[in-house]
Amino acid sequence: MAAEGARALMTIAKAPSSSGVADGPTSDSPARKKSNASGGRRRLGGLLLASPPIIVVAIFVGFPILVAMSYSFGHIGGLNKTIATIARGQHTVDNWYQVTLGAYQDVFTDERFRRDLGVTVVITLLCTVIVVALAWVIALYLRTAPEGARFRAWVAKLLSSLAVVPMFIPVVIASWAMLTFYASDGLVRSVCAQLGFEGPIWGYTLVCIAFGLIWTHLPFATLMITSGVQGVPDSLIEAARDSGAGLLTIVRTVIAPLTLVPTVIALTFTAIGTLGSFTVPYFTGPNAPTMLGVDMVSYFQSYNRPQQSVVMAVVVFGIAAVFGAFYVWANFRSARDAGRV
Repeated sequence: MAAEGARALMTIAKAPSSSGVADGPTSDSPARKKSNASGGRRRLGGLLLASPPIIVVAIFVGFPILVAMSYSFGHIGGLNKTIATIARGQHTVDNWYQVTLGAYQDVFTDERFRRDLGVTVVITLLCTVIVVALAWVIALYLRTAPEGARFRAWVAKLLSSLAVVPMFIPVVIASWAMLTFYASDGLVRSVCAQLGFEGPIWGYTLVCIAFGLIWTHLPFATLMITSGVQGVPDSLIEAARDSGAGLLTIVRTVIAPLTLVPTVIALTFTAIGTLGSFTVPYFTGPNAPTMLGVDMVSYFQSYNRPQQSVVMAVVVFGIAAVFGAFYVWANFRSARDAGRV
């Protein structure tokens, strides 16, 4: 009797429900297996489509970075053999599992490196803040310019056009123009002399480096932030104005949150580009102090100390990784808020 009752209960459990609604596919049903297989093929197809740029970056960027970092830790074999043959003042190890921090000690105990590192960080932060601030001012002016005011609309269009002009001028030409403009016999000094007073000499100074880097990176930041500000819906701004909010309140509560990602992109690319710049500091800056981009080339070519040059590159890469992490965080936050992750 007990066996018959158990079989009856199993029959009832397997029978379709009386409501007429079919149960969903179970985990081992053919439909579920087919769905899982289809999802796996889609994921594999997406990975294959994204793999070519990843492979290119890994081969031409990631692998050289690993080789250079291994050289900074004393490994002189393999692809580092040629440069290690002619290098001076390098520190080496005998086995692949060993490391030496001798090159890092040489660099960090050098007073010149510490001074140039401080100059590089200060100029990077200063130029990044100024570039982002100028880009925001231009973007807000373009966004708030009324259509009926012809003069202000004309000024806004002129300002937006002039802001992107440096993008079409080579950096070398811009550096030489900046240098001759602020040199001791340049335009600024000549005009000041005609007016009866002595003008400043900014050629071959850190000030000229800052001017050149701001000129170089302003167009990209302006385009990014302007596009973000222009993309804010008019209805949100009008609703804030109807609620009595002023311009600063609208920028802080409406425009800035919706323009976070373009601002972070502009900030990150400006900071990383300034951090590793070479042309502008080399042409317009002094011999000392200078930025690490010039120092790396000097240690590699002039002093024949490539291992110490690689150590400086590792330091610059580490600082740039901090800005890159901030960029990744901003994009992840935007994707999370949008429900994509």
